[in-house]
Parts: sequence; structure tokens; C-alpha cells
Amino acid sequence: MLGLMQDWPLLVHKVLDHAATYAGDKEIVTRGIEGPIRRTNWQAVHERSRRLAKALARRGIKSGDRLATLAWNTERHLESWYGITGAGGVYHTLNPRLFPEQLIYIANHAEDRMIFVDLTFVPILEKLQAELKTVETYVILTDAAHMPQTGLRNAIAYEELLKEADDDFAWVTLDENAACGLCYTSGTTGNPKGVLYSHRSNVLHAMAVLGADVLALSNADTVLPIVPMFHANAWSLSFSAPMTGTKMVMPGAKLDGESVYNLLEDEQVTMSAAVPTVWLMLLQHMEANNLKLSTLKRVAIGGSACPPSMIEKFERNYGVEVMHAWGMTELSPVGTIGSLLARDRLRPYDEQLKIKSKQGRPIFGVEMKILDDNGKELPRDGKAFGHLVVRGPAISKGYFKGEGGNVLDHEGFFDTGDVATLDADGYMQITDRAKDVIKSGGEWISSIDIENIAVGHPAVAIAAVIGIAHPKWDERPLLIVQLKPGAEATREDLLKFLEGKIAKWWMPDDVAFVDAIPVGPTGKIQKLSLRDVFKSHVLPGAAGGAGKAAE
Repeated sequence: MLGLMQDWPLLVHKVLDHAATYAGDKEIVTRGIEGPIRRTNWQAVHERSRRLAKALARRGIKSGDRLATLAWNTERHLESWYGITGAGGVYHTLNPRLFPEQLIYIANHAEDRMIFVDLTFVPILEKLQAELKTVETYVILTDAAHMPQTGLRNAIAYEELLKEADDDFAWVTLDENAACGLCYTSGTTGNPKGVLYSHRSNVLHAMAVLGADVLALSNADTVLPIVPMFHANAWSLSFSAPMTGTKMVMPGAKLDGESVYNLLEDEQVTMSAAVPTVWLMLLQHMEANNLKLSTLKRVAIGGSACPPSMIEKFERNYGVEVMHAWGMTELSPVGTIGSLLARDRLRPYDEQLKIKSKQGRPIFGVEMKILDDNGKELPRDGKAFGHLVVRGPAISKGYFKGEGGNVLDHEGFFDTGDVATLDADGYMQITDRAKDVIKSGGEWISSIDIENIAVGHPAVAIAAVIGIAHPKWDERPLLIVQLKPGAEATREDLLKFLEGKIAKWWMPDDVAFVDAIPVGPTGKIQKLSLRDVFKSHVLPGAAGGAGKAAE
């Protein structure tokens, strides 16, 4: 027997309808690429998105067509997402931090018909357009007064495109399972692969992210999404914020510590989200200028592991709650969030910090477990390391155009490529990427745990740990350190700092200092590059089998 509920498809433009109707006067504030602060609201964004959708329809955009964006977080970028999807198209986010060859491959693979591009990135596309086979039109996200002289074919200013239509437009009727957004994984090996979100998956994921134990957004909040819209679906904030009519502050291109701090204070931001490198710049700016935060209540930190020292600094020095998050492009992207159980909030802070340093508990709609190398489920004891697999309504079941083949196991679980532990309360901790795990004497060593502790040393800016071949133990850890400007530290200083904080047999056999640790387009350390640089590195005493593995 079926229920007697209405068939109301979950479509993302209905989210914008809701925001315009019930929170139409709530602001969206943008630091414009042209310079000045711009202010609009949900009602105006709704109107302009409909105008864009109508203009696109008049230009022949059909359901399923891919239209790319190469842009910072601005209200125009937000409007383009809703206008594209409202016309039946699929927004496709291009990451400007990728190599030119990757951008060419992605745009051609997606068969993008149009690219919406910020002024910053026009020169990039001018160099690439001869190789972009399917792009018919370039929409520069600016007005006529700031329109640059450009050789991009059929280039038009965004504001001029909007003048081609009014807002008398009914969103295109779609099935809720229709494609909505396309985001390519950065790919450490091989070509990037496209993750194709549906309207349904985006709406369900946004609803889950709004939960009180996740991002907990409300109409009373002001959110600053520093995490780029071109990175992992913007952590769903482009959909979850309008669901509650939250005020949004869009940072544009300026993400340095001073610029972020000024927006936080000037716009009375209560919640923000970014990768650790952005927060590091903010904290350094505040410490150097003896500044405080007057309205910020909580920050989501993800993209890479957040060092416990950063969590502690935010919470103890500035009274800002940290929500340590983990996810992937394939998960839409949020998978877990570091919200403590009620009983854990009663623990002493040092014990809470240990839990907060984990990646957190699964949000609703994410099932997860860990498996051994033979596919057998491992116990949820917080100790066993295993391959992390997930399934749920906003998790990819395959890549665009079938790239990568079948990615699900016989139970429908997706292998994240991460190695993790799970405990009985559901707290998950990433210990490594499967390809980065260090296997020493038949046991696994967590490079991430060592990195997070090492970066707590006052002289360390970034730390990375990789496995180096060893004649007796197969692999042993090498700690690679980039020092802060002007700071000094020795190999012995770093090893002494680690003593007592990790198992003795996890202790790195050596420490190497570099001018810069390579970081990829999504802010993650490029360990493939480091392994190449240090492939000939000989660990002290390795010839004699020095170093200790699990005993």
C-alpha cells in the first residue's frame, strides 16, 4: 500500500522560491571582483535568476546542457547556478586552481556550451579557448562599464545578458532525478572524473546539512562561505542557506586574513566554512594585531585534517566552536561532522579535544563502515584501521560518461579511498588515504596523526609524512617540514616534540626540511610529488635495518 502524499519533486529552484517568498529581504552581500561591496537580497536573486533562465532558454539552452562557471563566490555566481538549473541546464564548476591541461580536458569532456567567468579568470580562458571545442559563448560576470577588451568568442557581460529577458518565466519542469550540477574530482592520477549531482540529491543533502548537529543554520544566522563554489559543491551552502533564508556574505577573490576578518566583523557573521589554510591566515592576522571576534559563533573546517592546535585556539582563545568535517566531491560533499554527543560535552576539555580532532559522526543519509583488504567488515572499536566505504542518497553511484567503470560493491557501497577507524559511538577518524598509508612491519602507521601533531610545533607551518622504503620493515615514516618564515628548528627538536604524543614505533626515522610543501588545487598536500622528490632518500641506519616496527 502506498502513502497518500503529494508528488512534489525535490528541485533546487524550489529552494530559491522558498527563500524569495519567506525571507525575501534577507541580504546577500558580495565583495565584488571590481572592488566595492554589493548588496542584494533573496527576492532580487530570485528575480534575476529567472531572467537569466529565460535568456538562456531564448538562446537555445535545453534540459541537460552543461554550462560551466569559472568564478569566485559572489551573488552573480549564485544567480548563475539557479538560472542554469531553472532553465533545465546543469551547472558545471571549473576549478581555476587546476592545470590548463586539466581545465581543457574537463570542459571538453563535459561538452560545456557556455562558460560564466569572473574578470580574474578571463586571461586563463583567452589562452585556452582555441582548445575548448564545444563552448559557444563566454559570459563575463560583470557589467558593461567593467567589461574588458577580450578575444573570447561571443563574449557578453552578465548584466547585458540579463537585459535580454524579464523575470516572467516558469522554471522548466523536471524530474527530481534530473542532472543538476557537475563537479570533477581533481584526480591525483589519471584524468579528473565528473560527479553528476541530481536535483533530488542536492535538496536532500542540503536538508541534512541544516541539522542542529551539522551546520545548524537558521534565519538568525549570517554565513560566510569561504569554501569556494567551485570546490566540492560549496559544502551545500548555496542550497542550505536559502532553505532557511540565512543572510549570506560572499567573499569574492580576497581570502587573506585581513580581508576575511573585516568581512566577519563588518557583516556580523555568525558561521563560516573554509579549509585549514584559510583559517591559519585569519588566526595569524588576529594574533599579529591583537584582534578578537565579536559575533562569530562556529566555523566548519574540512578539506583536509584540522590540527588539534587550531581547534583549541579557536575555541579557547576566541570562543568559536569548531565543527571538524569530512567529505568528498562524491558525497555532495559532507559525510561527517564533529558534533559531540551530549555525554561527551561533559568531559574535560582535553578529552573533548581528542574527540573533536576526529572527523566526526555521519550526517543523516550517510551509511559507513570499514573493511579489511579482503572486504570483511572490521569492528567499530576505534582501533581497527580499514577501508572506509559509504552509501546514501547523495553519494555518487558512478562517474559522468561511465569513467572509472563500476564504483560500487555488491552492497552498493562506494570506496572513499580513505583508511579510517570507527568507534561504537560513530566517531570516524581518517588515518590516511589508502594510497598514502605507511605499512611498517605488517602494521599501519597514520601519517595524518603525525602531521597534525607536528604542525602544533611553534616553528612549523606545514608538515607532511610519507613512507620511505626500508630493508627490514618495508616502510618507515619520513617527516617533511616547511618552517614558518623566520623560524628555526632542528631534526632533534621535531622528534623530541613528538615524543610521548605518538606510539614509539610510529616515530619518524628522519626529518627533512623544505622551502615549500606542494599543495594541490583543493588545498591538500601533494604526497605524490613528495614521494617523487624523496624517492632516493636513505633513512639513517636503514642499511642495517634500523627503526622499530610494531612489537
